[in-house]
Amino acid sequence: MTSSSLSLLPRTLNLTTLLKGHKTLVSNVKMFARKRRETNYLKRMICQKQENDTRNSKPADGMNTYNAEAESMESDNFKGEFEFSLANIKNWESFINFLYKPMDPASLGLVRLMFGFMMVLDIPEERGLADADINWGDPNECRFPLFDFLQPLPLQWMCIVYLIMWIGAFGIMIGFFYHASCLAFIVPYWYIFLLDKTSWNNHSYLYGIISILLLGSQANRYAILDILFGKVKRNSPVPLWNYFILRFQIFVLYFFAGLKKMDRDWLDGYSMQNLSNHWIFDPFKVLLTSEQVDFWIIHLNGFALDFSIGFFLIYNRTRPYALCVLCLFHITNSRLFTIGMFPYVCLATMPIFCDANWPRKVLKIFSASKSAVKDNDQDKKCTTSLLPAEANRAKQKVKKLKGAPTYTLKIGWKHKVVGFLLISHIGLQAFLPYSHFITKGYNNWTNGLYGYSWDMMVHTWDTVMAVVKVVDHETGQEHFLDPEAWVQTDRWEKHADMLIQYAQCLKSNLLNGVSTNDYRLSKNISIYVDIWCSLNGRFQQRMFDPRVDLLTADWSPIKEVSWLMPLLTEFSSWRKQITKLEKEIYSWSEYSDVIFVADFPDLTLENYISEDLTNITLTVLEGDVIVEIGENETVQPMRKAKEKISWHRITKDESVGIPARTFHRVHTVSMTPACYMYTYVNHTRQLQDQKENGNTQNAEVGQKNKGLWNEFMLRLQNIARAIGLVSNAILNVLYSVPMIKRVQVV
Repeated sequence: MTSSSLSLLPRTLNLTTLLKGHKTLVSNVKMFARKRRETNYLKRMICQKQENDTRNSKPADGMNTYNAEAESMESDNFKGEFEFSLANIKNWESFINFLYKPMDPASLGLVRLMFGFMMVLDIPEERGLADADINWGDPNECRFPLFDFLQPLPLQWMCIVYLIMWIGAFGIMIGFFYHASCLAFIVPYWYIFLLDKTSWNNHSYLYGIISILLLGSQANRYAILDILFGKVKRNSPVPLWNYFILRFQIFVLYFFAGLKKMDRDWLDGYSMQNLSNHWIFDPFKVLLTSEQVDFWIIHLNGFALDFSIGFFLIYNRTRPYALCVLCLFHITNSRLFTIGMFPYVCLATMPIFCDANWPRKVLKIFSASKSAVKDNDQDKKCTTSLLPAEANRAKQKVKKLKGAPTYTLKIGWKHKVVGFLLISHIGLQAFLPYSHFITKGYNNWTNGLYGYSWDMMVHTWDTVMAVVKVVDHETGQEHFLDPEAWVQTDRWEKHADMLIQYAQCLKSNLLNGVSTNDYRLSKNISIYVDIWCSLNGRFQQRMFDPRVDLLTADWSPIKEVSWLMPLLTEFSSWRKQITKLEKEIYSWSEYSDVIFVADFPDLTLENYISEDLTNITLTVLEGDVIVEIGENETVQPMRKAKEKISWHRITKDESVGIPARTFHRVHTVSMTPACYMYTYVNHTRQLQDQKENGNTQNAEVGQKNKGLWNEFMLRLQNIARAIGLVSNAILNVLYSVPMIKRVQVV
C-alpha cells in the first residue's frame, strides 16, 4: 500500500506543475493579443492609481471612502462624455492647464482648409467681387459705412483690395504662409464689411469672427503647404483652446439663435409665414396642412433645434445624431434661402466638435483591409513565440509607466494673456447680442442693426411704399424722388442712422447737379421720407414721422430715435383675422389681392392708384377716416382741368370705391389709430399670365431639374467675371487701361 502511494505521488506533482505552466502560457498569450489596446489601458490604470493614492493619503471611514469613489466615478463619466470636468476650472492655473492640453491638429487643420475653400467661393459672390463695377463704380452712389470716415477707394483699387482678400482665402485653404494669408484676408474683409451696413447679416459677421480666431490658432499643423517648406513641424500638437474657442463660437451661433427665437412673433408662428409652400416641405404635407407645417415644423421645430443642438454636439453620445440632423437642416436651408455659402460653411465647421483625430481615423478606413491582414499575421507570430521572459518585460514596462510623472505646464505670461483674451472674447460674444440698451440710436421696431445679434429669420419686413420728398423753401416747390436713386438696396429705409446718411447724400448730389433731371434747387432745402412697412404680418404702417426734416433731425448712437413711430402692437391680435380675410379675398379671383393699412391720428396717407389695378375698394376695419378723392387730379402733366374733390367719411365696416389713375388722401380723424384695407384686382398680371399660359408648365418643370446646374454655372460665371475685373484693375494700375464698368438698370 505504501509503495503504490509513493509511486502515484510524483505523477500528481508533475501534472500540477504542467497545469500551472500551461495557465501561465495562456495568460501571456491573451495579454500580448491585446497589444493594440495597451496604451488606453495603461493610461486608465495610471489615472486610477493616482486617484487611489490621493484618496488613500487621507484617512476616512468606510462611508467616506465609498462616497469619494462614487464622486470620482461620476466625474470620470462626465469628463468622458463632455471631454471636460469642473476640476478644469476650479482655479486659474487648472484652467490654463486645461486650455493648453495637447491635441491632435488633424480636425482643426481640415476645418481650416474647408473654411478657406468656402471663402474662395464666397468672395466673388456675396462679398461682391463679381459685381464690384456695379457696387463701387459710381462715385455718386450713397454709402452707408459704420463710421463716416470710412470711404470706398476708386473702382480699380477696390478690385485690388478684393484680390488681396481672395489671395488670403487661397492661402488659408492650402496653408501657404498661413498667418500672413489670414491677415491678407481679415483686413480687406472687415474693411468691406464696415464700409456698407446695408449688406450686414449674421453669417457675414460670423465669417469675420472665425477668420480672426483662425489667425490666433495653430491651424497650420496639418494639411498645409508650410510643412513642405519646413516652416511648421509636421503633426505637432496644438493647445486645446484652439478647438475650445471655435466650438464656443459655433455653439453661440446656434444657442443665441434659439434664444432670439423666444420672441413672441416667432413662437406664435408669424415670423416666416407661407414658407411651407416651398416644394421641400411637400413630404410633411402628407400628414399636415400648410399652416401646421409653418407652425410646428418651421417655427417650433426651428426654435427647438437652434436652442438645443449645441448641447447635443458637445455630448459624445448624442453628437452623431446631432450631426445628421444639422446636415439635413443646412442642406434644406441652402434650397430655401438665398444666403450664399452660409449653409456650406456651417457644414464645414461641424466636424470641429468631433474627436481631434477623426481625419486620421477616416484615412485608416481606406487601408483597413490590408492592415487587418497584417495584424492577424502579427498576432499569429506573437502567439507562437511567447516566453515567460517576454511577459516579465511587459510587466516591468507597465510598472515603469505607472511611476512616470504626469505632464504639467509651466505657466508663463503668454499663457495668461491668451487665457485673458479667450475669456474676453467669450464675454463679448455673450454681451453683444443684448447690448442694444447702449446703442439705442440703431434700434427701430427691433433691436440693433441686423448682423451681430444672431436674430436670424426672426423678423420679416414687407415694405409697400417709400416716398422721398424734397422741399425747396425759396421757391416753395416740392420734388418727389425715386427712392431707388443712388442706392442699390432698400435696407436704409428701416434704420434711422442710414436715413440720416441717405439724406446727406441726396443733398450733396442734388446741390452739385448730379441728376438726370434739370432740377435747379436752392441751398435752402428739406428732405422728408414716408416709409410704410409691415413687421411679421402686421398692418402696413408708417415707420418714421413724415413731418421731420432729415437734414436737421436729431440722431445719436446712444439716444432713442425721437422721430421713430411706435409699432402699433394693439393691432397685433388682428393677424389671425387678416389671414382669414386674405383667404376670402384670394378666393374671389386668381388675381384679387389686398393690402392692410394702419395709421396714426391726425396723419394723412396720400396715395396714387395706377391703371394696372381695377375694382379698388377701401374698407375701414377700426376707427374713423375721411377719404378725399381728387376726381381730376391725375399725374398727366399737361392736364389743366379744374380739380374736383369728393369727401367721404367712413367708419368701421364701411367701404368706398377708389378710382384708378387718381390721387386720393385718407385722413385719420379718430382719437385712436385707424386700420383699413384696400382690395383690388391686378388686371395687368392677369393679361400677362394669359399670354404666358402656354409656356408656364414647361418652365416650372425645367426649374426643378436645372436648379443645381444653374447654380453651378452661375458660380462659374461669377468667378470668370471676378477674374476679368481683377485683371482689368491690374492693367489699369500698371498701364492706365480704362476700367470697363456695367451700369445697373432699374
